[in-house]
Amino acid sequence: MKQYYTYILASRKNGTLYVGVTSDLLKRIYEHKQNLIDGFTKKYNVHTLVYYEVHNDMREAITREKQIKKWNRRWKMRLIEEMNSEWRDLYYEIV
Repeated sequence: MKQYYTYILASRKNGTLYVGVTSDLLKRIYEHKQNLIDGFTKKYNVHTLVYYEVHNDMREAITREKQIKKWNRRWKMRLIEEMNSEWRDLYYEIV
């Protein structure tokens, strides 16, 4: 079964946040880290994977992405810290 991901990148602990969705988490985060994608993450150096969720349905992942994007910063920070209190780069744990 194909999996889909909602994820949060950060520039650093308590730094700039970016919320995204993808069907290939490793590839997508690699693209962000290598600045292969023009836009927000490249402009603001937001490359650290600090949070992700796995979904079985793309619509579910997109709905969750939109929900998190609407949240205030404090809620996003709490979500990150519940899973990753040290703000480790989770990319290197899933490679």
